[in-house]
Amino acid sequence: MTVSTHPSATAQLQGGRVPDFFIVGHPKSGTTALFDALLHHPQIYMSPNKEPWFFASELSQPTADRAPRPSGTGWTPETFEQYLTLFADAGPQQCAGEASALYLWSRTAAQRIAEVQPEARIVAILREPASFLRSLHLQFVQTYIETETDLRTALSLEQARRGGRHIPDNSYWPGATLYSDHVRYVEQLHRFHTVFPREQVMVLIYDDFRRDNEATVRAVLRFLDVSDTTPVAVREVNPTVSVRARGLHELVHTIAVGRTPLARAVRNTAVRLAPRGLSRESALAIRDRIFFTKPQPPDEDLMRELRHRFRPEVVAISEYLGRDLVKLWGYGDA
Repeated sequence: MTVSTHPSATAQLQGGRVPDFFIVGHPKSGTTALFDALLHHPQIYMSPNKEPWFFASELSQPTADRAPRPSGTGWTPETFEQYLTLFADAGPQQCAGEASALYLWSRTAAQRIAEVQPEARIVAILREPASFLRSLHLQFVQTYIETETDLRTALSLEQARRGGRHIPDNSYWPGATLYSDHVRYVEQLHRFHTVFPREQVMVLIYDDFRRDNEATVRAVLRFLDVSDTTPVAVREVNPTVSVRARGLHELVHTIAVGRTPLARAVRNTAVRLAPRGLSRESALAIRDRIFFTKPQPPDEDLMRELRHRFRPEVVAISEYLGRDLVKLWGYGDA
C-alpha cells in the first residue's frame, strides 16, 4: 500500500474524493450496524467496500501464494489512487465515509489518515472486554483467522504466538490472534487524539448503541453535520455465530480459495448446478443456515477471569474518557 507524497492534492487533480469521516472500532462492536444505518442517509455516501483496510499498513496484501481476505470483507486497494475510486460516486454535497474496524487496532492508521485528511471526523466504538473477546474469537473461527475453537485455549497460546509458534496460517492479518492487543483502549484512542483535535473524535460505547440504536445514530449524524431528522433504521447485522462442523467448514473454505485444478473444478461444478437467479445474498443465507448456529452460553468462570485480567484497562479508559465504565461494565468486583 502506498500513499502519494501529497495525496490530497493528487485527489483534487484527478477529481478524486478523500473521505470525510472514518468509523473505527473493533470487529463485533457495532461498526457494521452503524455503517448500515448511515448507508441509507441521503446526505451520506459510504464506501461500497465497507472495510477497505487501506490505512492499516500492518495488513498483508493477498498475492498468488497468499489466501484472500475472508468472504464478505471486500478488497484492499493497493494504491491511493485505487482507494479514491471507492468514493468516486459521492455527490458534492454528500459526506463520504468508510468503516474499517481495524483502524483502531492498527498502530499506523491514525497517522496515515491524518496525513491525507486532517479534517476527518473519527467515530470510535468500544465494547466491554470480556464479551468483546468472546465474540471476536467466534468471528475469527468463522472467518478462518483462528484454528483453535476453544477460547480459553486460544488465549493461552498468546505467549507462544508472540514467539512465532502455533500461529494460524493467516497471511492477510498477522497478529490478529494476539487477543490482549485488541484491548488497549487508552493506547488506541491516544493515537487518534495525538493527530486529531478531540472535537473531531467521537467515542461511542457499545452498550449505549445496543440500548438505544436510534439516539446513538442521530448523535453521530449531528457529529457529522448532516440532518438528524431523517428516518433511522438499524438492523441486526453480522450477528455472533458458532461453527457447526469445523472439518466441513474448513473443507469448503479450502475449495473456495484453493488454486488447484481440483478446487477450480469443484467451484465450476457448483456454479453450473446452482439454481438460475440465485442471488449472492440468498446463497450466503443458505450457507449460514448450513454451517453456523447460535453460540453456546459463555463460560462464566472464564468471563470472570477476563474481567479480572482487564480491569486495569477499564479503570484507565474510565479515567481517560471521564466516564465510569467500571460500573457500567460490572468490573467493580473483578
